[in-house]
Amino acid sequence: MTSLTHDYDNLGSSVGPRLVHALLATEKSSLLTVLRIALGLVMLPHGLQKTFGWFGGYGFTGTMGGFTGMGVPAFLAFLVILAESAGAVALITGFTTRIAAFGIGATMAVASLMHKANGFFMNWSGQQKGEGFEYHILAIAIAVALMIGGAGRFSVDRAIAKTSK
Repeated sequence: MTSLTHDYDNLGSSVGPRLVHALLATEKSSLLTVLRIALGLVMLPHGLQKTFGWFGGYGFTGTMGGFTGMGVPAFLAFLVILAESAGAVALITGFTTRIAAFGIGATMAVASLMHKANGFFMNWSGQQKGEGFEYHILAIAIAVALMIGGAGRFSVDRAIAKTSK
């Protein structure tokens, strides 16, 4: 029994660093850095609307009320706010990029379905009932690229992954 316990102890101690490395490892790509920072900067104002009410938003309480009033479970509404605020900051800094990109990508996928009735195009001229879903497709594509490639050259993820080998 002692050797079996010892084997499990070794397994647990090696899985953690390998998992961290796999999650954070990234190429030394400037392109990924540009995509990551761009998506983070575009999403951050949306997150600030939902958390603090900046840029004409409703703040945390108003946003939670709006989402739950539309039938969105409170837990999922909270995850949307978290993805667009903390997720955007995580992308800008390059910390847990794949997790942040997943959260933003999932949020944009659901948002695109909610905007589907408004058509493809954004409402540039104010003639449509609402905004289309073309923006969401771009955000989803960038999020997928970041989930695949990681944070890129200048990121906290890269620095951590280099030390966790």
